[in-house]
Amino acid sequence: MQQKTSLIVLIMTGFFLMSVSYAGNNKSAISAKNVETVIKSIQKAQPTADANLLKKGVEQVARLWRESDGSVNEFQSFCEKNYVSNPEERKQLFLRFDRHYEVLWGNLLKLQLELNEPNHMDIGELTDVDMMFAAYNPQAHLAEDLFANKIAFVTALNFPEMSLDEKNELGKDWDSLDWAYARMGDVFTSRIPASLLQARSNAATKSDAYISEYNIYMGHVIGKDGETHFPEDMKLITHWNLRDELKSNYSIENGNFKQEMIYKVMQRIIDQSIPEKVINSPEYDWDIYKNTLVKNGDNIDFKSEPDTRYQQLLNNFQTTKALDEYYPAYPTYMERRFSGNMEIPKEEVERIFIDLVSSEEVKDLAKFIKKQLGRDLRPYDIWYNGFKAKSSLSEAELNVITQEKYPNPKAFEADMPRMLQDLQFSEEQAKFLASKIQVDGSRGAGHAWGAEMKAEKARLRTRIGAEGMNYKGYNIAVHEFGHNVEQTITLHDVDYYMLRGVPNTAFTEALAFIFQKRDLELLKLEEKNDAKVHYMALANLWSCYEIMGVSLVDMAVWEWMYANPNATAAELKLAVIDIAKEVWNKYFAENFGVKDAPILAIYSHMIDNPLYLSAYPIGQLIDFQIEQQLEGKVFAEEVNRIYSEGRLTPKYWMENAVGKELSTEPLLKASRGALKFLK
Repeated sequence: MQQKTSLIVLIMTGFFLMSVSYAGNNKSAISAKNVETVIKSIQKAQPTADANLLKKGVEQVARLWRESDGSVNEFQSFCEKNYVSNPEERKQLFLRFDRHYEVLWGNLLKLQLELNEPNHMDIGELTDVDMMFAAYNPQAHLAEDLFANKIAFVTALNFPEMSLDEKNELGKDWDSLDWAYARMGDVFTSRIPASLLQARSNAATKSDAYISEYNIYMGHVIGKDGETHFPEDMKLITHWNLRDELKSNYSIENGNFKQEMIYKVMQRIIDQSIPEKVINSPEYDWDIYKNTLVKNGDNIDFKSEPDTRYQQLLNNFQTTKALDEYYPAYPTYMERRFSGNMEIPKEEVERIFIDLVSSEEVKDLAKFIKKQLGRDLRPYDIWYNGFKAKSSLSEAELNVITQEKYPNPKAFEADMPRMLQDLQFSEEQAKFLASKIQVDGSRGAGHAWGAEMKAEKARLRTRIGAEGMNYKGYNIAVHEFGHNVEQTITLHDVDYYMLRGVPNTAFTEALAFIFQKRDLELLKLEEKNDAKVHYMALANLWSCYEIMGVSLVDMAVWEWMYANPNATAAELKLAVIDIAKEVWNKYFAENFGVKDAPILAIYSHMIDNPLYLSAYPIGQLIDFQIEQQLEGKVFAEEVNRIYSEGRLTPKYWMENAVGKELSTEPLLKASRGALKFLK
């Protein structure tokens, strides 16, 4: 998984679509009897009003109304004055909201992005002042203001919330305007104190910075033989770059030895026995097996990292859980994340994941990999990357090509129109899409950040070394490019602003994966091979197996935190490691021949992106189904058709895109055929 989407993006999106802030208590000032009186009054004055929508709208406003908003009589007067039942007048009201929210949200995101540039971009030392500005949440008081001037109430009254079940039941008969109304209904469903939003933003910013600055200088890591084995200046962020370096060492001399070293580094990060002094520092030589430090030939005393990794996770949990009482429909973050944000119930996500990780196809693939490697599997072989037809180019040769072609971010940006035309976009659309994407050097592993208004650009941020963009960096950049293309199409080409985007982040991951797999094609280095399609199926299956296992750990950890809300960071660390081992033993140990491996706990998104991991494997399943849809068709035409539908629910988006609901069966079927062919 190459994308590192900032948690702040997800928080902002979630707050805009799922909540609002206020100053005051959380108790409604309006009774059920008051609601009934208001409904009857409006029905008498507007007899053509849709009874269900009227009831939902008045009840939602009543639930959100506080004593500070006005008396019961003022509540009744407000609803009577502002309820719009005439369809044409309602549409005109919607269009005004549609325009004004783009102005508000677009400019606030622009401000947030610019304040976070020192935190996210490689533009010099990150100072405490930078972090203070990055933690500032300019939209923390927006919804509070919108309630104060009653805009929020007018919105909720005329465009009430539709549940996921209602959307999936009624959506079969909706046009794009109906869907846009439903998405407007997602905006004001809860009232959260601004102080809690700011606390949530602070925790998010700190965990994001913690992960972005968590680098290991591999040239100073010492192996069992007492020697270093990595380039002197190799600086790898965890876990992404560590994983990618591990993957690059298959089928090279001394590769397995180096992989074992990286795995040991990961284990010490997981159990927090890593010396605090080696994090983001090249000053010490670190013997990872003895866990000793040397500087200029002298042994150095040190303290291990004091469970900081798990404190960051705990901070995110505590500030997120503090919002629970303000979401009556989704009273836990797990429910909000899956049924609310992802719009796929957690139980269904778990069922899909367990179905795949327990499958016979995965067991057969593990045996195939073992045979390919000529050795027993090791835990880090969850990242085995040998699903490739033979290539005439090594990674070192690819590095030379990409570093020469892309010495800096602007070189990649300048080449984007050409890349899009190579993917069959018209010259006009290629230039337009590229003009709406800005490429920057990233402090972390990289991320894609879409704009929230048409006048602004999406951001593509990727890590580029002093010698230019190496092949790993290029591969990641192409992944982020796919995100930006989706973000731009789904902002500019949908019928209404409220339909911008995709059902959830898994759907943008799908297009990012689709772009990423075409990285060599975009370098004009693609080599034709009949086995390619089969290797792609196996690569997708193995990658899903890996990340679904991690996602099951992520979900179980959140269940544990909810069951143990007062846990310390040290207790959480032990729980995470136990859960990782438990999931490993249940779904991986038999296939790998190794028990109690903690490796599934290494993922950085577990720390700085609460419950985001599930989006990746869902995205890969979508990716696979879309790839089948793309076969034999004009790539750009299909991408435009699929992604211009806008933000329907996953059920209808998939049916419109590929004619089927989300399923593991197409991938499992293709994998069975691939193994048969390759054997």
